[in-house]
Amino acid sequence: MEYTKLGKTDIEVSRICLGTMTWGEQNTEAEAHEQLDYAVDAGINFIDTAEMYPVAPKEETQGLTETYIGTWLAKRQDRDKLIIASKVCAQQDWLPYLRNGEARLDKKNIHAALDASLKRLQTDYIDLYQMHWPERDTNFFGKLGYYHAPEKDGVPIAETLAVLDDLVKEGKIRTIGISNETAWGCSEYLRASNEQNSARIVSIQNPYNLLNRSFEVGLAEFAHREDVGLLAYSPLAFGVLSGKYLNDAKPEGTRLVLFDRFTRYTNPQANAATEAYIALANESNIDPSQMALAYVNSRPFLTSNIIGATTMQQLKTDIDSIDVKLSKDLIRAIEEIHEKIPNPSP
Repeated sequence: MEYTKLGKTDIEVSRICLGTMTWGEQNTEAEAHEQLDYAVDAGINFIDTAEMYPVAPKEETQGLTETYIGTWLAKRQDRDKLIIASKVCAQQDWLPYLRNGEARLDKKNIHAALDASLKRLQTDYIDLYQMHWPERDTNFFGKLGYYHAPEKDGVPIAETLAVLDDLVKEGKIRTIGISNETAWGCSEYLRASNEQNSARIVSIQNPYNLLNRSFEVGLAEFAHREDVGLLAYSPLAFGVLSGKYLNDAKPEGTRLVLFDRFTRYTNPQANAATEAYIALANESNIDPSQMALAYVNSRPFLTSNIIGATTMQQLKTDIDSIDVKLSKDLIRAIEEIHEKIPNPSP
């Protein structure tokens, strides 16, 4: 396993992070524990979750993922060697059950969310606490075009950051991260921390994969210049880049079959790009999933690549991608496909 510093801190996180959003929906508690045991034995020390999980989100399962991690942590003696990341939600119409539909990034809500997460996780602190998405109306979750709506801004970023800074000082969280953010949002968090002399964001968790490299426009420069590295989620584009959905295949029990709401990576342009990437992997005698993950692993602005799996074989394949190094010729061929079909699933 390889390790990277988390922002400007001395905290080292594994280059591959274990994502958990299927636990409690597609995976049982026993399966979650099996994945955790295997991942840690493979050198992974970084585990990412969220108060909202599992996905697809619903009231009756909300919080189960953190609960499963908590029962696993309770059986171990190495909490201090693990980096646990979680997230707090901002308001969304499709989360009416979370804090009575008034989940804001203010003191009351952040404290309530954090205390609930700590209880479920059975721990006294969270290493990386992230804003799951912006409270303001902006571009995330695949939204195209920007329509300025300052009346929907909600809690100012500076106010949110002040709350988080207090929690860092209290020892309930160690570091702060953002997720599904824009370049302006990242800049505003950094500006506020400079002005307030408060805790500084260390990471940004955004989607990044061969079908969606929009992070490179604007945010990659922040990652380099400000040490706010990318935690890449959906590196396999909901499993699409494994090739299992090619030719309209619908494997039983898979995410895109179970949840028809997830269509981000299945438009005609994305399908064409996927076919090209899979063909390239096959021609190069590389597992398509490992080629897609190895590309993400190779990016210089990356802090950690968040993998997720529903089977142990998928997990092993994904973790083993850390040992796959792409040749210059293969990277050049990937870039040629990207130039022909750029970001079909932003």
